Order: sequence, then C-alpha cells, then structure tokens
Amino acid sequence: MGTVCCLSKFATLSNIRSRPFSSLFPSIPSTNLSLASSYSSATFSFAWDDVFHMSESQSAKQDRSRYLQGFFHKVRLCNRASEKQSEFLPFVIEDHVVGFIHNGFMEHLRGFGDVFVFVEDKYNGGPYGDFVSLHPMLKTAEERTSAVGYVVERLGEEQIPGIRNELYPVTSSFGAPIFFSLERAAAPYFGIKAYGVHMNGYVEVDGQKHLWVGKRSNTKQTYPGMLDHLVAGGLPHGIDCQENLIKECEEEAGIPRSISIK
Repeated sequence: MGTVCCLSKFATLSNIRSRPFSSLFPSIPSTNLSLASSYSSATFSFAWDDVFHMSESQSAKQDRSRYLQGFFHKVRLCNRASEKQSEFLPFVIEDHVVGFIHNGFMEHLRGFGDVFVFVEDKYNGGPYGDFVSLHPMLKTAEERTSAVGYVVERLGEEQIPGIRNELYPVTSSFGAPIFFSLERAAAPYFGIKAYGVHMNGYVEVDGQKHLWVGKRSNTKQTYPGMLDHLVAGGLPHGIDCQENLIKECEEEAGIPRSISIK
C-alpha cells in the first residue's frame, strides 16, 4: 500500500502517552515519563541523524541496520504469498490496472452484468490476460461511482463488512486521474491503491528526545487497543494530504487547527 508520512513537532497532549525514544532501541535503558502541560508550547527539531546518533552513542560498533529489522519484517509480510497471485485478476479501467480482485469475491460481481465485464484473454489478446473491467456504458467518473456504489450497497455487510460511507479515489497511481470513487470498506476487495497520512510527534525533555505513542480505541474495527502513530488516517476523495492531516490531528489527537497548520 502507498503512505504519505508527515513528521511534526508537538509537545504534550492529555490523551496521548509519552514514551522515551530510546526505548525503541534494545541496548538503551529507558523509563516511562508523563509530561506536564508546561511543555506544550515547546518545539524541537528531530531527524534520522538523531536516531542513529542516539544509538551509536551507546556503542559505535553496533550495526545501524538492526534497528530497522522490524521495518524490514513488515516489508516482507507485505510481499508474502506471491504464489497466490494466480488467484487474482487485474481490475482494468481505460487500459490502466487499478486493482486486483480475488476469484472468490469476483463471483459475487458476476451477477451485476450491467456494471462489471469479465474479459477472457483468448478473445482479447491484450497485455493483461483475463481481467475485470467496468461496463463500457459507464463512461464518466460519476456514473462509475454510482454504479459500483449500488453493487457495494447490494452486497452489504455480509460480503463487505464495516461500510463507512466514505469514498476513496480509484487511480492507477498517486496523483493520477481519478477513474471513479469507491467505498472505503470495499477498497481491499477490489485491490485498489489506497493512501493515507501518518504523523509522528517528538518532544525533548531534559535533553532526551521522546516519541509520542498513541493507542487505538478498543472499539475500532481494525487493530483495537493497539499502539499507533500520534495521528494517522486514510486519504479520502476530495481532500489533499495537508488538509487531511490537519483534520485527523483534531479528530484523533485533539490538536487544534491553530497548532497543526504551523
């Protein structure tokens, strides 16, 4: 999946927990610390050089790369199960692959012949092999959004749980023209590229840098009660990254617009 990462400089908020940044590194002693609101007006700079400097100050011989092992592990997880690629068909619109649909979910779409078409390679001879597309009568983004939205509504919570009535743009890549908009909960089922904004907050106390760690609500549909970025959210249709981040700051961390726009 594609992610827009945003670094920011914020101090304490009452509903966010603070964690010493050194606790992310196994060789560095750490203690938990609650920050008082008197730090709320302070701002500090922080960069990756600080990360490596902090680790190497303990032992210059330690290999930098081991601190990124957790990140590399997540990359490997995202790239797993390549042997199952044959179970998916490309989702093609105007000669652009915009997603991949699993054979199992595709069977639910076959009953909507006025919305989806299923093209077999032996009749097509194109570069994609067999693929799924939208009916050629659906020419505009508005027509496609309405037609696919109708299908999602008909399939309902039984096939697409967690419908949120929030639209994601369907494109071939970030910033490319939008072919139509799709219900957020349906995005994984159509294998489209979804984007989001993620922000980390750092603060310095007594010469030590700390990382704000948020905790997800126990009522969240995905990953309830788990640790998270200070602010994060999906990028819906019709809003740019900066404005979306400002919105998420207020919704998720109680950071007012007067601070987040700085």
